[in-house]
Amino acid sequence: MKLANLKKSVVASLVASVFGTILCSAAYAADANKPGAGVSITPIFPTIAEERFRGEVVIAGLKELGYDVKQPKETDYPAMFLALSYGDADFTVHEWEHLHEAFYDKAGGDDVMVKVGQIMKGVLQGYLIDKKTADAYHIKDLSDLKKPEIAKLFDSNGDGKADLTGCNPGWGCEIMVEHHMKAYGLEPTVVDNRGSYFALMADTIARFQQGKPVLFFTWVPQWISSVLVEGRDVVWLPVPYTDLPEGKESKDTFYEGKNLGFPVDTINAVMNKEFAEKNPVARKFLSEVSISTADESAQNLKMQQGEKSLADIKRHAAEWIKAHQESYDSWLKDARAAAK
Repeated sequence: MKLANLKKSVVASLVASVFGTILCSAAYAADANKPGAGVSITPIFPTIAEERFRGEVVIAGLKELGYDVKQPKETDYPAMFLALSYGDADFTVHEWEHLHEAFYDKAGGDDVMVKVGQIMKGVLQGYLIDKKTADAYHIKDLSDLKKPEIAKLFDSNGDGKADLTGCNPGWGCEIMVEHHMKAYGLEPTVVDNRGSYFALMADTIARFQQGKPVLFFTWVPQWISSVLVEGRDVVWLPVPYTDLPEGKESKDTFYEGKNLGFPVDTINAVMNKEFAEKNPVARKFLSEVSISTADESAQNLKMQQGEKSLADIKRHAAEWIKAHQESYDSWLKDARAAAK
């Protein structure tokens, strides 16, 4: 081989080596940023559109980590936990620690699932009535509704009983409401109206706007708390004493000095146990995501005001991430570190 050709060959080899090293380094950098690349992950959420927001925040992060996030499955809560236990879905961000305890346990509990993080703390449930009626008739707690003359104030159909806007069957809260009706002796004077909750609440809000007394169950986070504002429009109606369904241990049911009758709850991220063990990156990310009840209530209000399409919810999630970029980036950083 001539010297000139030899020099060209050596130079070409060096260039190829250096270029290859650069490509490998770039590929490594890309892989380091997306440790979930090549792994599909299936979310499962309840059918309640107002609870999709936190799911979209999480989906955005998992995609940034490289995961192939499948179309979320939607179902009611008991089926949601069964799907997680069987591996038909990989995670949810909708498990209420106390409210869904029975659903979680019946689906196999800690043997097949794992609670990996607290998505939202300080979640409230309880009963509210309009402040005007509470003040005028000195209504102090739920047991006052045993009095026919008090119950009749909240009668919307002429049967002489108070009409309570209750909770959808399958949500879990309906079990608590029905238990309270019996425990506090309210069945003779109060009707627990269950059906399409948000349709029933639309009627309840209309009654309030007409100046009529209202009685309803709700939870926070929820857009209703921004329309019927506690302390201004409505007040919590406490229970006379804590009484939970059989088998449930007594938990902290007090909020700002009032016994709401429902344990103050925490919403957890839950994963299929086998999937969590094989995917420490996703587990780490889900363990750190945290959203306040105030932020979700504010997003829910936007939905109630008309921004309720899936595209709107995804945009709300993107806006929330931008407003909390520092925290969000730290969750991603910690998740990437879990791959090492």
